[in-house]
Amino acid sequence: MHRVAATAFVICLLTGGSPASGQTPQQSQGTPAPAQPAAGRGARPQAPTRDPHTAGYVQAKELPDGALPPPTEGGNFILGPTHNPAPEMAEKADVPKGDVFEFTMESKDSKIYPGIAREANSFSRPDPENPGRLLVSSHPAPYTRKVAVYIPKQYVKGTEAPFLVGADGPDRTLFPALDNLIAEKRVPVMIAISIGNGSGDAQGSERGLEYDTMSGLYAEFVEKEVLPLVESKYGVKLTKDPEGRATMGCSSGAAAALAMAWYHTDLYHRVVSYSGTFVYQQWPYNAETPHGAWDFHEKLIPESPKKPLRIWMNVSDRDNLSTRDNYHDWVLANENMAKVLAAKGYPYQFVFAENASHCDRGVRVQTLPLALEYVWQGYTPKK
Repeated sequence: MHRVAATAFVICLLTGGSPASGQTPQQSQGTPAPAQPAAGRGARPQAPTRDPHTAGYVQAKELPDGALPPPTEGGNFILGPTHNPAPEMAEKADVPKGDVFEFTMESKDSKIYPGIAREANSFSRPDPENPGRLLVSSHPAPYTRKVAVYIPKQYVKGTEAPFLVGADGPDRTLFPALDNLIAEKRVPVMIAISIGNGSGDAQGSERGLEYDTMSGLYAEFVEKEVLPLVESKYGVKLTKDPEGRATMGCSSGAAAALAMAWYHTDLYHRVVSYSGTFVYQQWPYNAETPHGAWDFHEKLIPESPKKPLRIWMNVSDRDNLSTRDNYHDWVLANENMAKVLAAKGYPYQFVFAENASHCDRGVRVQTLPLALEYVWQGYTPKK
């Protein structure tokens, strides 16, 4: 099946979607980047540049421009301002190319996510009786989602394979990276399942419900409704070993990736997060996690026993920021994540990217091979 060179990035903001940010000209420290247009809402000023050396942020090793940390080394790193594509992101003629298949799922066939959408031209608003809660107008609505399945040439049919589940798919930039990394034996021979979201963005939308809800429901949806289709359609056998299962996402998709593993360590142990939305985006309100994914670093990770998770994270110096409350600073949220992961002794690598934006494409094509190689460190298939 032929591949199309395309990249789909979905950015999760407070009340609606915005287009993906590409690599921009270098900005001086502390200078806001040019405003970027937001979908259907005119121009939205981009977030100001944050200094990785800000008091309260984690101590991080500053790398030479263009350099990356070793995939075997954990901790905190600062990279940039230049973000050139990693050589592993390019298709190579002498490297076996995996097969990529796509199929479509419809909401009418789902018992877990029958579909919702926010009312047109409506926005989330604080509950006058409880400002910590948001009121959103939404209604049942059908959706379709595409799922792309990558099967490497090295896969032996009928054998049990490790795999990666990615959010906001199909993500076709992933497949050349896997071709090259698998050929070089830097990651295991794995299957990748890149799942489209159920449409919309933020509170009241199907995507927001799937990705920003603090529970294991999305992992259960994947387990019960997606993976069986992949196995039956393409004759593959997916491992049940959580050590051989990874999740990946950007923005709210990254929050979902962590939630899949956090709430279901029986299913997933490895997480890749770009510009993770570890902020208060959750809707409907949940008293157990009143600040949504902000609670990951505010209380869940610090107050819970260490879990068998290995995590790779990125945030950018011009990542999202809203002053509506104290729970919508993406940079601070990810800095806090690095801090609490270190305190609990988790294996993690945190990369702060200078001269970059939310879910920055330049950062992704520079670091994706690193992220994949780091997160799969230590994997040994069960006999």
